[in-house]
Amino acid sequence: MFTLLRNLHRLLILVSLVAGATADDRWAPNAVAGPVNQLDIAGNACGPAALLTSFRCGDESWTEVATAIPGSSDKAKLLYMIRAHGLRPSTSLKDRKRWTREGVNVEDLNSIAGELSALAAKPSPKLESLLLTGRESPEKLVGRVHSRMRNSLKNGFPPVISLRRYVFRKGQWQALQTHFVTIVRVPDRIPRRTSNFDFTYFDPWGGKKETGWFLIPTKPLLAPPSESSPCLETNVPKANIGKAKVHRGERTAVVPTFLIGRW
Repeated sequence: MFTLLRNLHRLLILVSLVAGATADDRWAPNAVAGPVNQLDIAGNACGPAALLTSFRCGDESWTEVATAIPGSSDKAKLLYMIRAHGLRPSTSLKDRKRWTREGVNVEDLNSIAGELSALAAKPSPKLESLLLTGRESPEKLVGRVHSRMRNSLKNGFPPVISLRRYVFRKGQWQALQTHFVTIVRVPDRIPRRTSNFDFTYFDPWGGKKETGWFLIPTKPLLAPPSESSPCLETNVPKANIGKAKVHRGERTAVVPTFLIGRW
């Protein structure tokens, strides 16, 4: 019965993808494979689940990576990824394993992505910050984020993005929770100097297909009231990222912080 429900869920995703596809969009080559559900393992397995989704929703060369990962099911492959690669020493945090009860940080997830890519002789995915750099304007940041995602999809690898919820509490911005999702569609082109664009993503929390927007914040975000925001904001109303930790009346926002992909 469980397998039947899973197959029905993937069929519904396929129907929605076909119905929503247009020539103006850049889709993941094998988006019909559908999302991996992190809850097959644990609530803190979004990183491995989003990464496995990227491999199997990519082009033929990247689906070879998903096939090469030992295991006959999503659950078995996730367990292998965590045990064989997630329990190694952290790449960036001293005296800590890559995967813990808090999940995995983006540097370690990128290291895992590189090691797994090597199973099929594929190049390691790249990691890039999505915060403003140098004299980059917010509009140029929108263009860079779109360009990286589009090119990664064009190169056959649906990018994994790190989304972090922040809350303004006690006079400062505090991080509450980070979540990884897989980008499977962006517009093929966006207007120059635009302030936003929409996207489709696979959320490993429950294995769902959802939509959202990247946009320039209208109010200072991660910055004092008199300064401009060093980041974009993500409108993902269906994503349950740290919502339970937000107190009534607090200002909160989800920020795109890092991207893992091929460009």
